[in-house]
Formats: sequence, structure tokens, C-alpha cells
Amino acid sequence: MKPLPLLLATLLTACSPSAPKAENATAAARQTTIPLTIRTAKATHRFTVEVALTEKQQEQGLMFRKLLAPDSGMLFPMSPPRTASFWMKNTLIPLDMLFIHTDGSIAYIKANAAPYSREPVSAGIPVAAVLELRGGRAAELGIREGDRVDWGDCSRPAPSDPLNFCPGG
Repeated sequence: MKPLPLLLATLLTACSPSAPKAENATAAARQTTIPLTIRTAKATHRFTVEVALTEKQQEQGLMFRKLLAPDSGMLFPMSPPRTASFWMKNTLIPLDMLFIHTDGSIAYIKANAAPYSREPVSAGIPVAAVLELRGGRAAELGIREGDRVDWGDCSRPAPSDPLNFCPGG
């Protein structure tokens, strides 16, 4: 009769809510990061962002994160460009979502998307990428629709590399 309580304890531990958080933290540590630049009318803002390249990374996104540093974020490249739709299910913090045209300009900004919301957020047009920043960060920096975004190593652009996006450069 003693193996049953041990089995139940093991199953409960494996199914605990902390399991996805630990897995997410491990995934975040392995995530690829790249430099990203946003040029506004008044300034150039530099970020170091994680890149969600795989379908699994894109599904996970920033779910279960408790904080996001001011100059960090997550980039979701779309190759080929497509109409992207995001929601905030299992996202604990508000986020700004920047939808980026293929020419590098910001098409649409959803400011302070509400945590846990299942309401879809989309620019309604095909985009090259979506950038998620800490909620309110775009307004803090004066980032607006039409501002320019690039990422990766734009001193050596490689057109086939999704980690480099250098329009007009």
C-alpha cells in the first residue's frame, strides 16, 4: 500500500503549476538573442531581444514571464510575411505589440495589451514581424507607427538569414 501514496505524490508534483514556469525559464535561457534598433524622429533606441523562430517558441512567446527588462523584448519574424494575430493567454505582464511592415516601418502598435486577454490583436495586414516590449515602453520612448525597425547584423546583411532584417540599409 505504500507505493500508492508515493505514486500520487509524484503525479501531483509533475502536474503542478510550477512545471511550465520552470520549463519556460529554461527555454528563455536557451533562446537566441539579437540586437534590434528602432529609429524615431527624435532618437535611436537599442534593444536586445529574444527571437521566437520555431513554431513552439512562437506559441510560448512571453507566457508565464513575471517581468521584462526595459530594453529587452521578443521578436516574432514572419517568413513569408503574413497577417499575424496574437493574444495574451497565460501572459502575466502587459505588453506593447509592434507590428512591422516588410519595409521596416511600424504598421500598428497595440499598447499595453492586457494580461490573460483572449482577445486577438492584429494589424490586419501582412507583416514581416511582431515585436513585443514591456507594456508602456513604446509610449515612454516616443515610438510611433511609421518609425523604422531593423535587427541583427546590418553591417553584413544576409537576405536568407531570419536573424538579419535590414531594409533600406
